[in-house]
Amino acid sequence: VEGLQDMCCLSTDPYDYFFVSQGKVKVDSIDDVEELEFTDQAFDVLGFTPDEKQNAFKLTATIMHLGEMTFKQKGREESCEMDDPIPGQNVCKLCGIENWQLFYGNFIRPKIKVGTEWVYKGQNADNCLSAVSALARSMYNRLFLWLVELCNRTLIDPTMKKVNFIGVLDIAGFEIFEFNTFEQLCINFVNEKLQQFFNHHMFVLEQEEYMREGIEWVSVDFGMDLAACIELFEKPMGILPILEEETIYPKASDQTFEEKLKAR
Repeated sequence: VEGLQDMCCLSTDPYDYFFVSQGKVKVDSIDDVEELEFTDQAFDVLGFTPDEKQNAFKLTATIMHLGEMTFKQKGREESCEMDDPIPGQNVCKLCGIENWQLFYGNFIRPKIKVGTEWVYKGQNADNCLSAVSALARSMYNRLFLWLVELCNRTLIDPTMKKVNFIGVLDIAGFEIFEFNTFEQLCINFVNEKLQQFFNHHMFVLEQEEYMREGIEWVSVDFGMDLAACIELFEKPMGILPILEEETIYPKASDQTFEEKLKAR
């Protein structure tokens, strides 16, 4: 796509970008150049404006640049400083942020509210990297939802009786890897919530409808075998509420989170 590489401040080597090079970057049966051209054409077919199309590419590139932001520790102090400023400068250019030093400063010394006071809190290098990763995840999520919304803007015609739209449903099941991250935990939790919803509406409620209509039917117990596990996550003072509570405290750590879980 002409001008796209320069607009997004990207190189042609995927290994220059950590976020997109953790798995297999090349599949022999797929022509990446051709797929990019198809994607660009698909935006046009779906009625994206030139600005919307550029913003989609720019936001994707921004997330890639965020993965290259690095920080270095200041001796033994609980503070750090930027390492290579180029990735952050690229992020600012793509997002229209004029002051890239201030952008880095929001990670290194963020302004937080303590009671009724606003104070600056020095962050170490690990804290900064975690904050950058959280920003990248949030941007990716918002980009995805925005793309779905724009696609449905074109696909949904309120004058038609039959409504066409796109949605997302993944009930592929529970996955356990050798190394399981927080993201995988959330994916499995949502999968099981969807599976329970699916079972209840497609089987339990359907069987009740059969009985109301007098249809001869041998009831099948599909079970709610993981209901207790789901409740463990989302009930008051469950795993996710405790985790959310821990994120509020500046001195919270993996250890304090573990201690609160064990105390319950």
